[in-house]
Amino acid sequence: MDNSTLFIIPARGGSKGIPRKNISLIAGRPLIAYSIDVALQFAAPEMVCLSTDDEEIRLTAESLGLPVPYRRPAEFAADNSGSREVILDAMDYYDRRGIGYDKVVLLQPTSPLRSAADVEQALALYSADIDMVVSVVEAKANPYYDCFETDNDGFLRISKGDGLLTRRQDAPKAWQYNGAVYVINPKSLRKMPMGSFGKRVPSPMPASRSIDIDSPLDLLIAETILKGDSANS
Repeated sequence: MDNSTLFIIPARGGSKGIPRKNISLIAGRPLIAYSIDVALQFAAPEMVCLSTDDEEIRLTAESLGLPVPYRRPAEFAADNSGSREVILDAMDYYDRRGIGYDKVVLLQPTSPLRSAADVEQALALYSADIDMVVSVVEAKANPYYDCFETDNDGFLRISKGDGLLTRRQDAPKAWQYNGAVYVINPKSLRKMPMGSFGKRVPSPMPASRSIDIDSPLDLLIAETILKGDSANS
């Protein structure tokens, strides 16, 4: 077990796209169960922090074997609450109790297809002289090939480059966050927002495990994949 890493799973009660999303059943299990399962493969329960403001989510997590002594303050549970503030408040809770850690792993419950191997890969890429390792997936649109902006005259212009590439494979790879794994340097987070990090290392994941649950369709797709994996195992 890793006693130097604090795992944080953010799971507030409010959700507009899918009501009660974090405890919605997917392939017969609450959505948060998949992130809890992965975190507990790396750390003892006392190093896994479920950050929630919601009593039902807390009880669900505890029924899955994860004690939830920390309660997220209401001011960090609104629609406009930022991830940084949520993480810092959880860090402060552990700091006050003298529980040491040298890195923070954020596992969003909306990534149920993330595997332990994905987390292990991100952890292996981390070092104390960078700000963050973040999981990424190859972007569907490439700014050198098929991603455009409008100029001052309202005409489309390629976002980057000269627009002369005729094959996507000739373009530099473009990545986007998939929301599954963040390995964060606590010192960097206390100094600045994650968007200001200058040293971010990508940890690539396949599109098949990069679904981020934001809509009922996402939930259906993820459930179909999970049921297929279960049937084939």
